Amino acid sequence: MMALEPSPARTFLAGLGAQLPRPRAILVVSAHHDAAFEGGRATVTASPAPPTIHDFGGFPEELFAMRYPAPGDPALANRVVELLAGHGLDVTADATRGLDHGAWVPLSLIYAEADIPVVQLSIASNASPEWHYSLGQALAPLRDEGVLIIGSGSITHNLRAYFTTRPPIDAPAWVSDFTDWIADRMTASAVDDILHSVERAPHGRDNHPTPDHILPLFVAMGAGGTPLQAERLHASTTYAVLAMDVYAFD
Repeated sequence: MMALEPSPARTFLAGLGAQLPRPRAILVVSAHHDAAFEGGRATVTASPAPPTIHDFGGFPEELFAMRYPAPGDPALANRVVELLAGHGLDVTADATRGLDHGAWVPLSLIYAEADIPVVQLSIASNASPEWHYSLGQALAPLRDEGVLIIGSGSITHNLRAYFTTRPPIDAPAWVSDFTDWIADRMTASAVDDILHSVERAPHGRDNHPTPDHILPLFVAMGAGGTPLQAERLHASTTYAVLAMDVYAFD
């Protein structure tokens, strides 16, 4: 709903593109493409014209009518395959898959013109946090090739809490304690703690009943290089329980 409704996160993302050097292409790691259900291999989109995937239900028709017609980049997809395979990581290219809402919703705000080529890489929720971190490390050379790497998930993601409780105006402590812990560990460059934040952070399991929405963060961290240098660009919550923090790694 961020594509339609006003929120602090929407306002931030709508101004973010103007603050960044314009990339030649974008690689998005989306929580909504999970290779655990497709044999456990990382999958990269290789379509020259990826369609907009509306992978949700029960939302306004206006959302289903939206399209993000950015071109794909098969050459970049091949480069992703080359880099990951070179690090012993199992990867396959998909010439037909499009962009799911984990990619096109934020990109429709950051780069509304849809004129920058986009490639999407899956997560694999049956793989470890370290595996996802290693994906990012393997992809790090792309940053020097003009590619913006985006991890698109959510720093907290408990939809049951949203659907079964009346959210307060402010984030409850079980949400803010988790996001504050993450921010502290980012400042301390504590990579191992962050990779295991679901087990170690306050209320980790409450905020991530399943790991899918935090895994893209680990890929982005890995691509940022070592030692970890993180900057918290934005912090807000939507519907009180969905924290929308944005980090940059450099």
